[in-house]
Amino acid sequence: MQNKIWEYRDEKLSKEQINILSETFNLPYEMAVLLLNRGIFGEQELAGFMKKGLDNVHNPFLLNDMDLACDRIITAINQKEKITVYGDYDVDGITSTAVLTDFLESLGADVDYYIPNRFKEGYGLNAIAINKIAKNRAGLLITVDCGITSVGEVELAKTLKLDVIITDHHTCKDELPKAIAVINPKRKDSTYPFCELAGVGVVFKLILALAKNMGISTKDTFLKYVDLVTIGTIADVVPLVDENRVIVDKGITAIENTNNNGIKALLEVSGTNNREKNAMLVAFSIAPRLNAAGRMENAKISVELFKEKDYGKAVETATYLDSLNRNRQQTEQKILEEALEEVSKFQNEQLVYVLNHKDWHEGIIGIVASKLCEKFYRPCILLSESENKCKGSGRSIDGLNLFDALSNCEDVLTAFGGHSLAAGLSILPENIPIFRERINKYAKQLLTEDKLIPKLYIDCKLNPKNITIEWAEAMKRLEPFGAGNEIPVFALSDAEIISASGLGEEAKHLRIKLQKDGMTFNAVGFGMGEFLKELKSGEKIDIAYNLNINTYQGKDNLQLLIKDIKK
Repeated sequence: MQNKIWEYRDEKLSKEQINILSETFNLPYEMAVLLLNRGIFGEQELAGFMKKGLDNVHNPFLLNDMDLACDRIITAINQKEKITVYGDYDVDGITSTAVLTDFLESLGADVDYYIPNRFKEGYGLNAIAINKIAKNRAGLLITVDCGITSVGEVELAKTLKLDVIITDHHTCKDELPKAIAVINPKRKDSTYPFCELAGVGVVFKLILALAKNMGISTKDTFLKYVDLVTIGTIADVVPLVDENRVIVDKGITAIENTNNNGIKALLEVSGTNNREKNAMLVAFSIAPRLNAAGRMENAKISVELFKEKDYGKAVETATYLDSLNRNRQQTEQKILEEALEEVSKFQNEQLVYVLNHKDWHEGIIGIVASKLCEKFYRPCILLSESENKCKGSGRSIDGLNLFDALSNCEDVLTAFGGHSLAAGLSILPENIPIFRERINKYAKQLLTEDKLIPKLYIDCKLNPKNITIEWAEAMKRLEPFGAGNEIPVFALSDAEIISASGLGEEAKHLRIKLQKDGMTFNAVGFGMGEFLKELKSGEKIDIAYNLNINTYQGKDNLQLLIKDIKK
């Protein structure tokens, strides 16, 4: 159990601000707080946040090099050149590949795709793949969700008379590849008003630009592909603000009524056909099954699922992905147990946990790094070691930009890339000790003691009379929830414990009945069974929680989902 700092976001707001928004739009006080916490201060912002209209989607031609990319692709289509889409093996790359290849096929393009094998080739463009693509007589290579750091690989492609267009959303280095076009909203010279698109979001802008140039309805194109774009956007955990919010809002509706056999099959196999569709369902039911292909075998399985025209075959493929996902879960648990044992040997000696093991599955180590990072609130890097190479995946915390930290150690790495909070790398086994020392030395300059205490951001205390199903329903107007627009977190203070018990197998979860101001509330803490030994009937506690509606046997019941507990 961590000693988290509870930071109340409403304490940074003035009562005058809250009252003005509340009175102007006839909103409950706490609802005004929620909106202000999300940067909604006036009428125009409120309208955009609530309506989530297509008029909030930016012009794709504001992206640097978009016109160059469109011209080159249209030329390739007209001249019957072979186009190869080069993707990544995660959900963002899978959906990017499926969207772009399908759209180009609809234009009559001669197009195929290539996704590198995670285990043999690793992430991003590589020389062997480029040679294969060139030998296959492709004239144009389009990267999706990768390529922004592939300076040398693009030069190789040019020597093989293979033109390259880069579409990516990862952090750029100082030197960009000298491709025909480099489309990335994170370019330092970017003219685009929003830099947080997922890789599939950048692809979405590309196909909308192509549609506009070719006289095809951009609205129809948007609605046709927004379901797949939404899945990739949610899976990549980009902030659900600005146009990502519009994409996901429209995409959730599209998933409900999708024509894509792959999505239909995933909903059936995951048993979520009859459940309410939202971002959480995509993140925890659809995305892991798609990711399992790239983690355990080959991501092409998931791409082909989205291209499948026969529903029966789609169900077969989705069922196979489901089995891969179960295997992934078992492998993940084994690695987690081994990693926890390693951490116990040096837990207080390192700021950045760098763990290496010869038997760790390199497709799973990223998930385990994320779990360790959450558990210990330390940056964690797991390395899967072999005789002559080592691949790693890392996760970080606020206060340490992992991409910058790896850049500082670039001379001892063979490759790296990613974001501030998540990154991948390759390293020679003999360089692991010096890498561990260097990255910890770098972190020591930035991670002061206060930055190693996790914070829980709470929107406000909710008046007990508002802890109702009606308020839980009202919260849905703020959806879609995700990074950048988190599910509202409330606090309840001095609530008396009526009863507390374990829930589920081995009492892994926690169930509490609470009383406050003469009202009783049922609360559940998933994965919080260890709190039980410290809770006694009659004691008073504070809880941080989300409002939730639990439907059981056709009846709706209010449930508080506990985020943290303090005596």
